[in-house]
Amino acid sequence: MTTNPGALQPLLPSDPSSIAGHRLLGRLGAGGMGVVYLGRTDTGALAAVKVTHADQADEADFRARFRREVEAARRVTSPWAVPVTGADPDAPEPWMATAFVPGPSLGEAVRAHGPLPERSVRILGGAVARALAAVHAAGIVHRDVKPGNVLLAVDGPRLIDFGIARATGETGLTSTDMVVGTPGFLAPEQAEARSGDIGPAADVFALGCLLAFAATGRPPFGTGALDALLYRTVHDEPDLEGVPEGLLGLVRECLAKEPAGRPSAEEIAGRLTEDTPGAPADWLPAPVVATIAARSAAMLALPDIDPTASGTDPADPSAATGRPSRRGVLLGAGAAVLAAGGGALALVRPWRDDDTDGKGKAPAPKAGNTWTVGVFADLSGPAGEIGRAQERGARLAVERFNAVHKGRPFTLRLKVADDRGDRDGAFAVARRLTADPTLIAVLGPTSDDTGIAALPAFEEAGVPLVTTSAGYNLFTLRGETGLPPNTTVLRAIPSHFTAGTFLAWSTTLLPQVRRPGVLQERTDDQYSWQYVSGARFGFREAGLTPHYRVVPGRATDYRRIIGEMIDAGIDTYVHCGVRSTAVLAARALNELGFTGPRFTGQHVLGSRFLKEAGSAAEGWFVCAPVIDPVQRAADPKQKPADRTLTQGFLDAYRERYRTTPDFYAGESFDVVNMVTSLLAANARKGPLSRKGLWEKLTKQQYTGAMGGYQFDGRGELRGVGTFLYGVRNGAYTFIGNAPAAPQNKKKG
Repeated sequence: MTTNPGALQPLLPSDPSSIAGHRLLGRLGAGGMGVVYLGRTDTGALAAVKVTHADQADEADFRARFRREVEAARRVTSPWAVPVTGADPDAPEPWMATAFVPGPSLGEAVRAHGPLPERSVRILGGAVARALAAVHAAGIVHRDVKPGNVLLAVDGPRLIDFGIARATGETGLTSTDMVVGTPGFLAPEQAEARSGDIGPAADVFALGCLLAFAATGRPPFGTGALDALLYRTVHDEPDLEGVPEGLLGLVRECLAKEPAGRPSAEEIAGRLTEDTPGAPADWLPAPVVATIAARSAAMLALPDIDPTASGTDPADPSAATGRPSRRGVLLGAGAAVLAAGGGALALVRPWRDDDTDGKGKAPAPKAGNTWTVGVFADLSGPAGEIGRAQERGARLAVERFNAVHKGRPFTLRLKVADDRGDRDGAFAVARRLTADPTLIAVLGPTSDDTGIAALPAFEEAGVPLVTTSAGYNLFTLRGETGLPPNTTVLRAIPSHFTAGTFLAWSTTLLPQVRRPGVLQERTDDQYSWQYVSGARFGFREAGLTPHYRVVPGRATDYRRIIGEMIDAGIDTYVHCGVRSTAVLAARALNELGFTGPRFTGQHVLGSRFLKEAGSAAEGWFVCAPVIDPVQRAADPKQKPADRTLTQGFLDAYRERYRTTPDFYAGESFDVVNMVTSLLAANARKGPLSRKGLWEKLTKQQYTGAMGGYQFDGRGELRGVGTFLYGVRNGAYTFIGNAPAAPQNKKKG
């Protein structure tokens, strides 16, 4: 583990001055999982010291994963692998120290200075191959050999990061369907998630990609959308133009599609014996050596250590300053208030605090027993239609809680933050929101991009984040990828991958579907490739072989694009992309006289598609994670008690806003009520706190106006959670739940 020392940040007052004999010089990085410090031992050796937050360490799976990383790294003995110098996975805040290498990564060096000469590549490959041979001799598969995990030093390269390494044959903590590693540097068996086939040969394939990158400056399977990278890795030949002739044969062997066709790491090391790096720095080009020298000099010029107050507890951020931290305010003074009968929750709007009763009058909450529920949403950006509906649903839930629960143990306050759909500004908006010590839970985000950017702020604050519209898979499925497990997000909708599967299965409701055409357009790349990946799985399970087409987000000639798909024999069109391109596709399909079914997903649902596509929207089917409350309340297939709940929400919403609720308002109303009901129950048992709230929510079963909500231990919604609509006479008609399995399955 290492970080560019140019990015070294000073210690915070709350940071410890030492950890297990390492005097800390500064921060190398921080995130939701913990902090990485630059430390110096009594002997003067530098180390990267990774310290995990205590709340992460409370998770049993996390400690197992951390212990596995330490054990894997310790089992490897090689001068070309960065060694572990100390660790304690069982400490209250687990930590691990590794030798610090001040040089750049291979990726950084190639980006800054261009491809390496052949001799440098041979020496690089020989050393990394020897490191991998030691890894494999220890019974381990690294699984993430890439340019960012190879550091360059004057005496040779170093292989780092055993965070997703795995003992040969071990499958314990990783889903068998999860792609683990870095696309572009994955073996075909990794790209297809064939966990039983992933062994040492997968590292050899990655080494071949690494050598090609070092020699040419580009990955051999290109760049771009992740699913496209995975597809090319499995099916296409590598682009090896520019690889020196003396290396070309070996690189081709490393990149054999079948594991059995690749040489071993030990064999590669034996074949790359032209030079062995030693003390001289002549194995690297002069500009790279100069970078290493500059960084080494920066280490010698490090400032004196900034000590924290003596006798302080590093786990208590308030101890070093003599004043309570924000976390201390919440768990200290806030807890004392709640012990006297308080509690709270908060929602968010474009930075206004509201406790109005709907008539402009704000009931005065009793001092000390108010909590805030936040809304972190896009109210004025590209997803504003959804964000405003979410805010209205949340506001109604808070107002009704305060009005209906006369004997309530606390008062709720709503606080709304508008992220404007701006990824670059989302983190700052989230930090301002989480600075409120009464904030206990947040509805949001509206969109994947802003959620990804803002997530560290919510992780750091320990505030549960409940989303009704963001389906990005890594919000919740983090532990399976080598990232710290999720303890922050509850996703009240299926992931985009799962939704793509249900979309594919929805097409099988129509027996005439034989040759679907699936278009992935890359305006929102994360959304589209996850939808297509799920659809691939769904169609495979249904026995169908679609025609796939990938187009850039800037494409506008949909008449030509879809014409080519029709010429390929498609009988059904499936659009995996955003609303604006679905409009272009709808018009093109009409102009071309296509009469087959048309299907699309969550990003297209909404009034703007109907308005912009006009008559071309007729006949489309849309799968989305939301229910129309008007149609649900009138649906005779629903239980009377459930219809009563839905009608109650409709009546309250119409009274409050003088209109019918938009999509996402009902689900947002429900999840805020889900949180408040849990808080109310817990407030009668003792002081409220953010701590442990996420875990309690994952164990709750809640039935609301729009249906039931139950989560697994990762924060994933259980069940299908996807609903099918058809466009009829310029409006969405609810058809029913998306099928949970293929219908009319084709054989052969």
